[in-house]
Formats: sequence, C-alpha cells, structure tokens
Amino acid sequence: MAQGVLVFAEQVDGGFRKIAFEAVSEGRRLADTLGGTVTAVVLGSGVDGIAGELGKYGADKILVGDDPVLADYTTEAYTNVLCDVVRDNDPGILLLGASSQGKDLSARLAVRLGVGLAMDCIALKLDGGKLIATRPMYGGKVLAEVALQGPPQMTAIRPNVMEIEEVAKAGDVERVAVNTGVVRTRVVEKKLETGAKVDLTEADVIVSGGRGMGGPDFSVLEDLAEVLGGTVGASRSAVDEGWRPHSDQVGQTGKIVSPNLYIACGISGAIQHLAGMGSSKYIVAINKDPEAPVFKRADYGIVEDLFKAVPAITSELKRLRG
Repeated sequence: MAQGVLVFAEQVDGGFRKIAFEAVSEGRRLADTLGGTVTAVVLGSGVDGIAGELGKYGADKILVGDDPVLADYTTEAYTNVLCDVVRDNDPGILLLGASSQGKDLSARLAVRLGVGLAMDCIALKLDGGKLIATRPMYGGKVLAEVALQGPPQMTAIRPNVMEIEEVAKAGDVERVAVNTGVVRTRVVEKKLETGAKVDLTEADVIVSGGRGMGGPDFSVLEDLAEVLGGTVGASRSAVDEGWRPHSDQVGQTGKIVSPNLYIACGISGAIQHLAGMGSSKYIVAINKDPEAPVFKRADYGIVEDLFKAVPAITSELKRLRG
C-alpha cells in the first residue's frame, strides 16, 4: 500500500539547491499530518557526503544514487534512476522542486509513472488524505486548487515559496542500486557565470529593470541590490534590447520568481512580466508613468524618474545601516 512522502532533493556540483530544503521541509509538514515518514532522494556523483544534511530538515531516510553518469543532469539518466526508486518505495506523495531541472524531470517522470502532475505549486494541503495543490493559471490571474490522482500524488513546488524549517530527524543514509539505462545525451561543456550572484529563483530580494533603463548600464540597480543583499533581474524588453542576458529575465518566458521583495524599476508591467513575479511577498514599483499597469499589482509605488529615486533609496539605506 502506497504511503509516506518521497522528496527529490536537487543538488548541483555537490551542493544542495535551496529548493531541496524547501521541498523536504514541505514533505515533513505533509508527513506529520498523515502520520507518515519522509524519504529524500539524492542523485549525483560523489554526493554521499552531503546527503545526511537533509536529516536536519525532516528526512527520516535519505536514499543516495551515486554514479559517475549522474555527475551532470541528463533527463534520461535521472528519470530512469528516480523511476526505479519510486517504484521500489511506493510513496503516497512525490514532491519535486519546479526549478528548470525539476520541471524537466517531473514531467518526464509523471509520464513514465502514468500519474498526474501539478506543476509550479505555491501551496499544498491534505483533505481526507487527498493532496490538494494550489497553482497559478492564466498568467497568475487565477489560483486553481487541483486534486491529484495517484499513487503517487505528484507535485512540483515553486522555488522560494515554501518555508524552510529545521525539524531534525534520523536522516539515515542508504545507497540504492543505480541503473541509468540507455542515455542518448551528454553534457559536452558548461559555461557558468562567475561571481557570487544568487540565482533569481532563490533570491530573497530582486531589483529589476525594464525599458525605462534606457540602455545597458544597470549600475544604479546593482548598487541598490548590493545594499539589500539581493540580485538584479530584467524584463523581456530589456533582454531583447541586449542590455541583460536571458538568465536575468523575469516573466513567463524567463524565470518565475517569488522573492520577499521585488523592486520593479522602469517596468511598465506587461502581463507576461507580472505572471513571473506576481507571487512576490512585497512588490515596489518605480516608474515615472502614473498609469503604468505595474502599479495595480504593486504594494508600494513611487511615481518618479528611477534615476532619481533609486540612488536616493540606496543612499538612505546606506545611511541607516551606518
């Protein structure tokens, strides 16, 4: 009989992504309601040393699939191994993160298992043992509650939404057999950004610029982001102009973000952009056009030229922080 919660904990280059801790913490909350256990799954190469860390966030058991073929993420290898783990453990609920990797993996895995999938969920609850997932639809205009068929009842949760909680459990680490099967793709090269910039999907503070920036000089936003301990994003129009790389794009065709604070500078507020940042806890809009649609979604608005407002905010924050 299917029971318990199984969580895929995403890691990159030997370090867990923030979404891994969010997913395990959410799995713990669901398991406590059901009176069940949480089993986390870690796949990679040389990951035995980090696996035990998940016990701090509520994992009763951690299954490790360690193989050189799993060093870099490939859809086929990870799907083959994780599918075996799911079938061997027969969980009632299966959780993944809706990161770029998680979206790719969860979709393939759902088809392989023949179950439904609720993607990009922002809340989960149990109703009579049935998992109910809340997910945005139609560009964030509607929040749908989705009842899932299983087992397992499968969801991918939006990064930076679920609260991370430390609830120490046994965290027993156990190796599992790895059968990567036929893998027809391989990673031939990695081009990674240098520096300590936080990925947009994991950032607590994002300062974004749009067409109102007028050019590629985002230094005023970078200064503010540095003071706030955040990172810089951009609208699609700014990316299309070549002012910022696509990795900085927030929106339906970029990254879906959920920071505690989102500051939109010189961004009009196209529906595609709002869909990408609408679940932010607090939204501040800075725009010299009082009719800009972004003000309708903002918690706080400043009608002013961003090149006057942003430096003034940065200066005042520096003064307050000594």
